[in-house]
Amino acid sequence: MPNVTVIGAQWGDEGKGKVVDWLASRAEIVVRFQGGHNAGHTLVVGNETYKLSLLPSGLVRGKLGIIGNGVVIDPEALLAEIDKVHTQGLTVTPRTLRIAENASLILPLHPAIDRAREAARGARQIGTTGRGIGPAYEDKVARRAIRVADLAEPETVAAKLDELLLHHNTLLAGLGAATFDKQDLLDRLMALAPRIVPYAEPVWERLDEARRAGRRILFEGAQAVMLDVDHGTYPYVTSSNTVAATAASGSGLAPAAVGFVLGIAKAYSTRVGAGPFPTELTDATGKLLGDRGAEFGTVTGRRRRCGWFDAVLVRQAVKVGGIQGLALTKLDVLDGLSELKICTGYRINGERVRRLPAAPGAQAAAEPEYETIEGWEGSTRGARTYADLPAQAVKYVRRIEELVEAPVTLLSTSPERDDTILVRDPFED
Repeated sequence: MPNVTVIGAQWGDEGKGKVVDWLASRAEIVVRFQGGHNAGHTLVVGNETYKLSLLPSGLVRGKLGIIGNGVVIDPEALLAEIDKVHTQGLTVTPRTLRIAENASLILPLHPAIDRAREAARGARQIGTTGRGIGPAYEDKVARRAIRVADLAEPETVAAKLDELLLHHNTLLAGLGAATFDKQDLLDRLMALAPRIVPYAEPVWERLDEARRAGRRILFEGAQAVMLDVDHGTYPYVTSSNTVAATAASGSGLAPAAVGFVLGIAKAYSTRVGAGPFPTELTDATGKLLGDRGAEFGTVTGRRRRCGWFDAVLVRQAVKVGGIQGLALTKLDVLDGLSELKICTGYRINGERVRRLPAAPGAQAAAEPEYETIEGWEGSTRGARTYADLPAQAVKYVRRIEELVEAPVTLLSTSPERDDTILVRDPFED
């Protein structure tokens, strides 16, 4: 039985939470492998709604959760999230959660840098969450990051803070922002250490043992392929690689352990923040999709921009993301629309293309070409078999499969966990 890796196939916010929760009930270990607390998964379990940013979704189902080395961790945010779910009846301990000892930390200075830079960009803002994700990854690759294991060595933290503050205080002062005091940061980190260090271990060893024992591992991605720092709509992207290959490097396992790659896509398109969005609808239809789909970011609270399904973009995500099957979500949002449109190509300076180019100017100039499909009467909400769907809804799904060159293996028809049409079980591949 293979492992499963779940990634977003659009710009994030595709409804991964429900799908990951459904899969987590069938897994034994759930691993976060990239990103930080700048993305969120919403899980509805009975009468309880959990909004998770750093904690792996499997914890809600009583499964072992692992935060891999590819994640940048804000220790204060992590502890706040643990405390929050505790009030909802979920207790997280070192028996249920393990953290890679070599994962890098987000310090209070990182959000400060993030916000100061964004303010300095003015009208050219990227639309970051301001949570310090990018600056933390910068420190990681610059080899000056404080890592989880360092919290057990106060002298190591103190020495690293000297280098960090030499860099960041200079930058903050240049941006007209407040600087940080070494002793204050050191005291804050040392106060957190007793609560964080017990979770730390070389998680690659645990995962290797689990793989050899044939235990089911679910790798839970954040954001989506079109926000990948290399393959997305740069510079309007996140600061990590979001493709399936990162599940290996971000957890310490070999590439073969990634298993079946499931991409999540909405039956239409959404995006939070700035950046190109060729199929965006700013009319009444766009508002209708946003209202019906309750399109507000789990972490940001910002209203998501909405548009028609972009098959060009998802096909590209399938290719570069390593996606073998799609989970199509929120089909019910399209109920009752008289006609639907799917983007099948772009016109850029008069030339027809079937990919989103890398250059920002070309991305901004992309004009969608649409194929119009008849909508359907009746409801898809709550459907659990294809037989429950209107014929035109099935036709819409089949056309998406053809255009993106990947099968729909799961189809979600409401936020409820069991309202899922299973075509192919990723764990039984």
